[in-house]
Amino acid sequence: MSDRESSASAGRLSRRALLKVAGIGAGGAAAISLGLARAGGGSTIAFIGTYGPHGQGIYRCRLDAASGRLGQAELAAKASNPSWLTLDRTRRVLYACNETSDFNGTKTGSVSAYAVQAGGNLQLLNTVSSGGGGPVHLSLHPSGHFAFVANYDGGNVAVFPLAPDGSLLAASDVQDDVHACKPADCTVGPEKAENGPPGSFAISGHDAPHAHMVQSDPSGRFVIANDLGLDRTIVWSFDATRGLLSRPRTTPSSAGAGPRHFAFHPGGRWLYSLNEESSTLCVMSYDPAIGSLSVEQEVSALPSRFAGTSFASEVIVSPTGRHLYCLNRLHDSISIFAIDGQSGQVRFVDEEWTRGSYPRSCSFDPSGQFLYVCNQRSDHVSAFRAGGDGRLNFTGHYAAVGTPAAIAFAAG
Repeated sequence: MSDRESSASAGRLSRRALLKVAGIGAGGAAAISLGLARAGGGSTIAFIGTYGPHGQGIYRCRLDAASGRLGQAELAAKASNPSWLTLDRTRRVLYACNETSDFNGTKTGSVSAYAVQAGGNLQLLNTVSSGGGGPVHLSLHPSGHFAFVANYDGGNVAVFPLAPDGSLLAASDVQDDVHACKPADCTVGPEKAENGPPGSFAISGHDAPHAHMVQSDPSGRFVIANDLGLDRTIVWSFDATRGLLSRPRTTPSSAGAGPRHFAFHPGGRWLYSLNEESSTLCVMSYDPAIGSLSVEQEVSALPSRFAGTSFASEVIVSPTGRHLYCLNRLHDSISIFAIDGQSGQVRFVDEEWTRGSYPRSCSFDPSGQFLYVCNQRSDHVSAFRAGGDGRLNFTGHYAAVGTPAAIAFAAG
């Protein structure tokens, strides 16, 4: 969800208010399906998106693949709240969502395309309107011909054709989430989650539709979005010739849950949707023939005896498909689940302290050996080694980055 807005009313604890108390100014935050690229000499460069007041744009770090240590962060591109990054590995183009709502005097945010050059230098190709306010997520179609953007403040998703050099063309489609189902069904959910932890005051985001993530299924025939405000996961059919979304169908979450991010299992049979406000994880079976989702399981993303307020932020499946990880803000933990290979359902295995404050997102390095967590309030990225049983061991390595949003890796 966006981290840019208001304080909570008396007696309520809002995620956005918490960020303001922590000194984090307007601008939003970030997950970053980022980019890394091979630099000269065979080294690996990780790009890290940040937001103000401490972060000034997109940073780059060298990665030591043996130890998992990230080198000193250097500013690669000055930008305003580049809260999500995605790399086109073929073209070596890095895309950034700039989470603002004032692009060129309008009430929209923007998205930028950068060519990745030797040494991790970034050359701006172009910047265009995101089609709505507060863009928070960007993903690429499997063909590499389109980019999808989720606009949190705008409550919509946009489709952008890509030029041969990877630059962004004018949007081919923009769809408001609220029009994805009947008016009686597509309504804003309750402020408080019905399935939240006991004693929780996790209240945020149920004032309007809020698209939080958008991504195609593995086949590219369907496009999926989570809307936190509507408590729904939306699936559109996608015309990959014209770049158009059509025939939406929706799957509701539990009331007030606030669906945020999701991850497909590598096999494509299951989708795991993380609910921010209820701190629950939904396991859904997926039918790729018609693009339908069915909820099979809903479990807490927190340890069983937890009580109080926490905000779930990120969900990621291990490269092997055997384990799943959830980040919990305020609890400042990584919850580790085992995935049943037959049913796709999950079982809680363990929890690990993030070694920092308010973890925003996480990602594995290209080898799958190390997991990196962006700790928003403590201004650093912490590194963990993943064992074969899914458990995590802290490496002792931190990378200092001002208000890091998220990090992810891809082979150059």
